[in-house]
Amino acid sequence: MKVLKFGGTSVGSVKSILSLKRIVENEAKKQSVVVVVSALGGITDKLLQTSQLALQGDEQWKVEFEAMVDRHHKMIDTIITETTDRENLFKSVDALFEQLRSIYFGVYLIHDLSEKTQDAIVSYGERLSSKIVATLIRGAKWFDSRNFIKTERKNGKGKHVLDSELTNKLVREAFAEIPRISLVPGFISRDKDTERTTNLGRGGSDYTAAIIAAALDAEVLEIWTDVDGFMTADPRIIKSAYTINELSYVEAMELCNFGAKVIYPPTIYPVCVKNIPIKVKNTFNPDAPGTIIKNKIDGDQKPIKGISSINGTALITVTGLSMVGVIGVNRRIFTALANEGISVFMVSQASSENSTSIGVREQDVEEAVRVLNNEFHNEIADGAMFPMHAEKGLATIAIVGENMKHAAGIAGKLFGTLGRSGISVIACAQGASETNISFVVKSDYLRKSLNVLHDSFFLSEYKVLNLFICGVGTVGGKLIEQIKNQYADLMERSKLKLNVVGIASSKNAIFNRDGIDLENYREELKDSDPSTPEVLRDTILAMNIFNSVFVDCTASKDVAALYQSLLEHNVSIIAANKIAASSEYENYEKLKKTAIQRGVVFRFETNVGAGLPIIGTINDLRNSGDKILKIEAVLSGTLNFIFNAISSVVPFSETVKLAKEKGYSEPDPRIDLSGMDVIRKLVILSREAGYRVEQEDVEKNLFVPDKYFKGSLDNFWKKLPELDADFEAKRKALDVEHKRWRFVATLDGGKTSVGLQAVGPEHPFYNLEGSNNIVLLTTERYKEYPMMIQGYGAGASVTAAGVFANIMSIANI
Repeated sequence: MKVLKFGGTSVGSVKSILSLKRIVENEAKKQSVVVVVSALGGITDKLLQTSQLALQGDEQWKVEFEAMVDRHHKMIDTIITETTDRENLFKSVDALFEQLRSIYFGVYLIHDLSEKTQDAIVSYGERLSSKIVATLIRGAKWFDSRNFIKTERKNGKGKHVLDSELTNKLVREAFAEIPRISLVPGFISRDKDTERTTNLGRGGSDYTAAIIAAALDAEVLEIWTDVDGFMTADPRIIKSAYTINELSYVEAMELCNFGAKVIYPPTIYPVCVKNIPIKVKNTFNPDAPGTIIKNKIDGDQKPIKGISSINGTALITVTGLSMVGVIGVNRRIFTALANEGISVFMVSQASSENSTSIGVREQDVEEAVRVLNNEFHNEIADGAMFPMHAEKGLATIAIVGENMKHAAGIAGKLFGTLGRSGISVIACAQGASETNISFVVKSDYLRKSLNVLHDSFFLSEYKVLNLFICGVGTVGGKLIEQIKNQYADLMERSKLKLNVVGIASSKNAIFNRDGIDLENYREELKDSDPSTPEVLRDTILAMNIFNSVFVDCTASKDVAALYQSLLEHNVSIIAANKIAASSEYENYEKLKKTAIQRGVVFRFETNVGAGLPIIGTINDLRNSGDKILKIEAVLSGTLNFIFNAISSVVPFSETVKLAKEKGYSEPDPRIDLSGMDVIRKLVILSREAGYRVEQEDVEKNLFVPDKYFKGSLDNFWKKLPELDADFEAKRKALDVEHKRWRFVATLDGGKTSVGLQAVGPEHPFYNLEGSNNIVLLTTERYKEYPMMIQGYGAGASVTAAGVFANIMSIANI
């Protein structure tokens, strides 16, 4: 025998109620079933709202009442096709509505709404819906659950609670002979002494079904709702949340108590005692496997099963020196709140016992503060305790899993993950059973917290990096193309999702939390609103998105100025832009320290050598205890290309034009010719090697006179051929000596310089081809034979690939 419970959404529409009919009739072919139904979706709330209108003397109650009548009539007209059945059902339903109308009218006349009357009013929802479903399902026998679900008041006061012993006895008697299909209204009950109608509280239909299942030793309790089962997190917030196949009773209870509104928490206890499994299924998707809840879980289980949350919470801190070592303070706190019907869902107490923080719902906080201030009035007046402090605008999150007790370091990983994402934990609590770790954060960080935890604890199928890409020129455009081409392969091979959530050009920007279509981003960008670096920063921070990475593919000083603010808000930075790392040393050092303190990444590998592993190698050497003594390098792919291309038939000015056409030079090649680009690179390498160097410290031995760097770019191109004759004369002299020009950057003993050098065939730089770069590192370990790194040092594709590699390094942390 099975017990099937259908919630309000399952009887809320014609489509859902017909699906209910099919499910029940299919199950009834195999065995007897007891079907428990809730009121039509939204009717319980409507009954309560209408009662308030009547209490206030507002005649709108009549309009709301007639709307409820009309809704039930339309449902009957649509789904009950047999004329006789329909007529009989109308008589039964209308008789109930006449009773309800009389009750409302009485409330309206005398302006009084007692608990007894309110309980009577809300009972009509299930009484009406169950009559409809019993008529719809041919052969179903209707039972009035009030005849066997009995409640009582403990000690003659307080809310009605279930009388389990009497109820179990009466259920067994009522179902001594179980029909093929039994139809029972959920939620409603009767006081065992007064016979007045009572109820089992919100969600009580689940509880009704569990009570019957336990009393009759059912094979299984099935809860049919509008979701496929318990999810790893709220799917409205976590797009990658998925259905949990199996949960233990304890895990399900923890998730239910902490905001997972799949089933009513008291439902679990009656069936847990009898070891009866619970299946959660979707009325709208009956073929989905759903979630099964049982005592022992099969197979390998993850430490974390799910993440649940309660938004709109408040934290009240009870503090005072008189609390230390005093017995009974906590008893007074919880007794005072319980007497006023205020529920506490989390408690966090300092080991010194001088403060206790309690979590309550925001709507209860004012009353809770009043109650506690009254309870401790004398202590507060004496100064032994402080007035209650309440903090609103919070959210409480719980990670749940029975296997956490077998996995060391879960709490450490939890708080480390939150810290790296810039999320401060205001209070936390963990029971000795290690099934639930709960913590409080600001509501603004709820979405971010859930996403980063879901991602970090492998509840997500993919690890996600959310990328903001600034700059869509040669490097930025190539990077986006590479991400687009690698997207599917990374998801399949590495379980990594690179989600581009923002793209900005020099004038416009587009943002989409769910990801931007990389096929059409240029068109979308062109039609977007104007943007500035400040707007870009403010939008990124306002999105407050988890695992966020800002990728700077510009050469903009204004964009580089955003780094500090982004790092302080736990946004990692990957920079192809050299300005920040070569700026004043204090700024460079502050950026590096902020990244370390915030637990995020600041990487700029492509600042030197495009895709070559130069900075990373220097860092590895230093981190392993080696010391960089000397650096000799050709760091400008542009200048190396120019001095390799210059010849008797290709003059100097033409080689500069070729370098720009091939994308080797900066948009303004004067930056390369002035040595400024190499100076920045040398400063960056020197700093990474452990030396405090400013750009002004670099000795400059340049080969183009200053006057060519003044004026407009057009003027520069016009005047540049004036240098061709001088360069050709020097080139011929060099050719006689079998030497070649190389623009060399040098760090030696802390001193730095850049300049044009003539090198012979015996020098490692002599055969450096095209736009390649080369670096020689002399260290304490590599002293006699310096380490050499050589390869492509310019070009949009290799630079973009280097940026891509930096992004991937974050994914692997």
